[in-house]
Amino acid sequence: MKAAFRNSCTTLSRSLNPNPSFAFTLMPLHLFISTSFPPKVTGLPLSATFCYSASSTMGDGESQALPCFATVEKQFEDFRKHLDDSGSLRERIRAVAIEIESATRLMHSSLLLVHQSRPVPEVLDKAKAQIGVLKELFNRFAEILQECPGQYHRYHGDWRSETQTVVSLLAFMHWLETGSLLLHTEAEEKLGLSASEFGLDIEDYLIGICFMSNELPRYVVNQVTTGDYDCPRNVLKFLTDLHAAFRMLNLRNDFLRKKFDGMKYDLRRVEEVYYDVKIRGLAANGNTARDPEGVQGQP
Repeated sequence: MKAAFRNSCTTLSRSLNPNPSFAFTLMPLHLFISTSFPPKVTGLPLSATFCYSASSTMGDGESQALPCFATVEKQFEDFRKHLDDSGSLRERIRAVAIEIESATRLMHSSLLLVHQSRPVPEVLDKAKAQIGVLKELFNRFAEILQECPGQYHRYHGDWRSETQTVVSLLAFMHWLETGSLLLHTEAEEKLGLSASEFGLDIEDYLIGICFMSNELPRYVVNQVTTGDYDCPRNVLKFLTDLHAAFRMLNLRNDFLRKKFDGMKYDLRRVEEVYYDVKIRGLAANGNTARDPEGVQGQP
């Protein structure tokens, strides 16, 4: 039996070394296997096995350059914690934004009554009841963002559209009361915002003003049907001045530019109503507002 085992070893050695000119020392099979294959590492964690394999297959210089899996694992563990904290913060912001959206729906439903010839003071009283709620909600925004200083613009998109809607409603209410434009500082004051801590974004303010202009053509038509023939002239003067002020801005091809282009069509709709009333001789002869001749030809 020993002779058979020796013959099998000889055959194996010849198959591994077919070149007879190269001296090959026959060794026992168990020694050949132990020296040809590295021992299996058991009882070690995955990171230690990875580092052992890198050290056994590469030189010392290359094994030091290859990062250990423990370092990579720690980095991604930090990433996971950062993303979890960011997601939790975003969920809190979205929860407040949903409450703002609910309050603005109530305010908007109250303001819609102005198109049904309801008394303006009555309509404004119902809408103003939500301003205190909005002020409290925006204060909650400020408290949440204090937990992540310098991250305002990172999460700004989560409440941008709600803020624009709020500005449009406040501007419409302000115009119904005073006939003038709600200024940026006045909007911040109504919402309890501070420019140094948590302020009203200028672009959100401008887009909100553009949204407000969309309500004016409908308001003019409804007022004319009730016999208020001076309303088209007053609204046309306001929109003409507002449109001229927007033309001072260097707007790029973004969402704000598109909303500004929409204001031009609001202006033309009010012009059509005004000239229709004027041709029929229904407008008053008083010059409480300048006659906006030539506005229709603006680009």
